[in-house]
Amino acid sequence: MTQQEAWQNAIIYQIYPKSFQDSNGDGIGDLNGIRQRIPYLKNLGITAVWLNPIYLSPGVDNGYDVSDYYQIDPVMGTMADFENLVQDLHQAGIKLIMDFVLNHTSDQHPWFKAAISDPKSPYRDYYIFAGKNGQKPNNWGSFFGGSVWAKDPAGTGQSYFHLFAKEMPDLNWKNPAVCREMTKAAKFWLAKGVDGLRLDAFIHIAKADLRQSYPSDDDKPVIAEPFFANLPQVQEWLKPFCDSIRQDYPDTFFLGEAASASVNLAADYTKPENGLMDSVITFRYFKEKEDGVNPDFSDQYQPKEMDWLSFKQNQAVWQQTLQAPPTLYWSNHDMARLATRVAKTEVQARSLAMLMYLERGIPVIYYGEELGLHNLDFTSADQFADQTVNEFVAEAEEAGLSEAEALKMASLTHKLPARGTMPWNDGENHGFSQHEPWLTGISQDQVTVASEDQDPDSMLSFYRRLFKLKKTPLFAKGSYYLLDTEPDLVAYQRDLDGESALVVVSLSAQKTQLTLPSQMSVLLQAGGIYLQEQQLTLMPFAGVVLKKPAKNK
Repeated sequence: MTQQEAWQNAIIYQIYPKSFQDSNGDGIGDLNGIRQRIPYLKNLGITAVWLNPIYLSPGVDNGYDVSDYYQIDPVMGTMADFENLVQDLHQAGIKLIMDFVLNHTSDQHPWFKAAISDPKSPYRDYYIFAGKNGQKPNNWGSFFGGSVWAKDPAGTGQSYFHLFAKEMPDLNWKNPAVCREMTKAAKFWLAKGVDGLRLDAFIHIAKADLRQSYPSDDDKPVIAEPFFANLPQVQEWLKPFCDSIRQDYPDTFFLGEAASASVNLAADYTKPENGLMDSVITFRYFKEKEDGVNPDFSDQYQPKEMDWLSFKQNQAVWQQTLQAPPTLYWSNHDMARLATRVAKTEVQARSLAMLMYLERGIPVIYYGEELGLHNLDFTSADQFADQTVNEFVAEAEEAGLSEAEALKMASLTHKLPARGTMPWNDGENHGFSQHEPWLTGISQDQVTVASEDQDPDSMLSFYRRLFKLKKTPLFAKGSYYLLDTEPDLVAYQRDLDGESALVVVSLSAQKTQLTLPSQMSVLLQAGGIYLQEQQLTLMPFAGVVLKKPAKNK
């Protein structure tokens, strides 16, 4: 059995450790806090936990700037705490996936310190240095703003490459020693019982010829993705890493972050014969409409409506093209929450959960989504800790908006307000911590785990039923095809061994109807639906799962 087959029944729950549960009263979530909540996770019905980075880090990018791959950040706990967490999760039947950052390190990592302290150090070639006399080699732009090039602190006149923050220098995977070191670090954690690795930004480990600028009509840095994303060498250089790990730990599950990969590249990354990823996370599911954007200022944080036609097209293409199970998600730590970004009502949030997670593939749930949590509201640009928000607010004010209006837009669309703390009960700080949480803002949510736990009509209870349904063979293994419907409906069929089910979701604020191919019974519903013979009526944003009678074998 391949790992893709072994994980086809998986339901992954993403935990942002700083925001899940604080156990020691410092206002920051930690490993022992997660351990306390394992009974909750088991009762929810998930089968695996994905942890955002917990390595030693200066925290410039919330742990994605790793300064030591072999240590737990003291804010998160100790190595003993981690080992206990792995043991307790496994006792509960839950696997653990660790975020593994392999494209870059922190500038505080000993390798980089050695690289800039001695230009003749072997660690110099662990990173990407280029240029001379203080001149940048090309015009490529960083995802975090500005150039990908920063001045070499050693004063050589060269620059070092950083695709993200300047404190996060990219590793030079052209150097086989880097692959060996990263393989060694990964095996360190797998030896402790970790079940899988979520490979962060793996599509960026190869870069094009550094002398080549991206053609542009001005002198500003350009996000030149074709020059540093999904190049052929990515597969070539990653193969020894994956092969070596599978040789020693054959049951390792590889979940790759392939943000900008096309569906055909994703298929290449996940073909079993290629020996790379078991599944990948794509950012290509969600396309937004541009027709509501105010052209007088930046559209970066302006809320936009989902382009549902593009969504349906994308889902059909990814479902039909990938042999591997696709990842199925609505939210993660890098985007606004489902209930804020897409769903207009709680009913729609439930319907969209059915729509996504009952497709063929592996659900990846962002913590708190099962409660219907929204983004926090921030009242100051400084709360975002992001210079691009300050620039957005200034532009919006110049265009005639108030500061409050601009901040509201940013709160609805930025990733940081989606990282609010988990509300467990009505106690102090909603049971997250006895100390003021590390991230605060105005919450519009009134729900807590305690308030929803025993309510059969709650969002939490709905997600538990949804996950139970997802684990049945029909929804874990069945084939998929999208039905041709009106634009304001999504309907697809799952088939397996004579069994069939239909998932139908309304995207409309009006009542919609659909004639079914045969008489069917209701398995799960969200909102109001009326079923008479083969005529299905859905109230605004409602959704339903319908089952056909099984054929005689």
